[in-house]
Amino acid sequence: MKLHSHEEMLDTVIGKKGTTARDDFDAKLKAEIDAYQIGEAIKQTRQQQNLTQKQLGERMGVQEAQISKIESGKSITYATIVRAFKALGAKTASLDLGTMGRVALW
Repeated sequence: MKLHSHEEMLDTVIGKKGTTARDDFDAKLKAEIDAYQIGEAIKQTRQQQNLTQKQLGERMGVQEAQISKIESGKSITYATIVRAFKALGAKTASLDLGTMGRVALW
């Protein structure tokens, strides 16, 4: 029985790096990871402030279920991120774009 690396399996199932299918897959995966990390940051900040999901939802004007989705990386939009961080008391926020630098969100 031959064992295959994760990279070999991706090459076989999705396509090799540089192909449209693989580039699309990698971009989608990166976006999902980024959304998850933003959701985790919101969750950790909420917990540090001893807020419940319901309390944060009230500050943002959304239901508790929506906060759960946001914290799990679902329903993350620019507007949602801004509302969440403002509701948590962030005065400013910026986004690191790597080699392109940082961009102020507000």
